[in-house]
Amino acid sequence: MTSIIERRPRPWDGIIPEEEQAIYREAGWGTPSGLGRRPALLIIDVQYRSMGETPMPIRQAIDHMSTSCGEYGWRAVPHIARLLAAFRALHAPVLYPYVAPKGVHNRGQFETKVPAVMNVPQRGYDFIAEVQPRPEDITIPKFQASAFHGTALTSYLISLGIDTLVVTGCTTSGCVRATVVDACSLNFKVVVPEDAVYDRSQTSHAVNLFDMASKYADVMPTDELVERLHAETTRR
Repeated sequence: MTSIIERRPRPWDGIIPEEEQAIYREAGWGTPSGLGRRPALLIIDVQYRSMGETPMPIRQAIDHMSTSCGEYGWRAVPHIARLLAAFRALHAPVLYPYVAPKGVHNRGQFETKVPAVMNVPQRGYDFIAEVQPRPEDITIPKFQASAFHGTALTSYLISLGIDTLVVTGCTTSGCVRATVVDACSLNFKVVVPEDAVYDRSQTSHAVNLFDMASKYADVMPTDELVERLHAETTRR
């Protein structure tokens, strides 16, 4: 298993100063935890609200839908689709935590900070066609950043015997990170495919990947993770 102590190019190179990365390496942060025997795939908030209807630069995308991550979201879709295909080949569980529409009764502090999220058109809540769920998948409406907060996710994972979560979707600094931190706190192994998560800020994306790799998850390219999953398929 690779780790951040190895010097292959990483998404945060050029953003996190090398001196700071060296401090983490020397102190032993980022030890890989590896894959367990029973992984599940989480596809978080991959809805039109976070993408826009069609690929376009983010400055244009937010003119159409202010919650869109524009081109950055669409770049991640092929990687999410590859992971989805790999999990289907494994007959492993796929779960879709998704942003559920909110009304006055469940409007919270996040909506106070970002009131535009209350103005998303109904179409924005649909899953994008390229990675939409099948009937056998588990969809989980959520009202806060973490997919665990106030949902049945933990119960599903326990009943399925899951020990590893592969977390994809958006945003890297928001719902992905919150879910990863909670998953680690619950002692699940966590993998974040660095090109299958996305954010409207590329700086925030890179910084949060570094932080998750240092503390909470194994962070790797989709190519590497798919190879590992294919190896597991062959073994089985």
